[in-house]
Amino acid sequence: MGRRASDMAYVRLRTEIVDWRIPPGTVLAEVELSGRLGVSRTPVREALSRLVADGLAAPQGGRGVTVTAVSLDDARDLFDVRVALDGRAAALAARRADPAVFAELGDRLRAAADVLRLDEDRSGNDTDAYYALVARLDEAVDDAVANPHLFEAQRRLRAQLTRLRRLARDNPRRLATSALEHAAIADAIAAGDADLAVAATRLHLANALAGITTAITADAPRPAAAGVAP
Repeated sequence: MGRRASDMAYVRLRTEIVDWRIPPGTVLAEVELSGRLGVSRTPVREALSRLVADGLAAPQGGRGVTVTAVSLDDARDLFDVRVALDGRAAALAARRADPAVFAELGDRLRAAADVLRLDEDRSGNDTDAYYALVARLDEAVDDAVANPHLFEAQRRLRAQLTRLRRLARDNPRRLATSALEHAAIADAIAAGDADLAVAATRLHLANALAGITTAITADAPRPAAAGVAP
């Protein structure tokens, strides 16, 4: 029961941080979180330790644990590592994957790009569906590569990178282009072309970092970060 409570607290807090519902600099107080999440302080403490290990939170001396800030230097450092890890994973997937899985994902990502281009209202539903497809692509690559050491190295990065990626939520043009870039990665893996898979991955990551850099340096409004629903 304790482990389930800890897992629940971790998943909920991680989601709220990644989605910017808990903004950078927020103090994660054990007592308040225990009451809001409906669990004892021990599971909350364990969840906070995992968030610190993920880099989403950090101890701040007498202030307890706070949500980490997002800086341009951090983004660049993360992408330096991501280029190496994701490029290697894409190459291995191209050699080991079931082509049909990635061919289908490529088609679905292209369809998502069409929807995103036409979405004038930006209700959020299409954006969420696109991010779910990206997560499915990541999972398919993980399954194809089947390297637990590479997976663990990528796991910690993904939470931080997902939070950064949310900075592009209000840029439909960038999201549509990103969907096509992901489709190109899926197509290259489906074709079994490791070199093309690496090149497509590097292109996508370069463009993603450029978009994040613009969002941070322009001091763009952050995605829905005001308050957390109970």
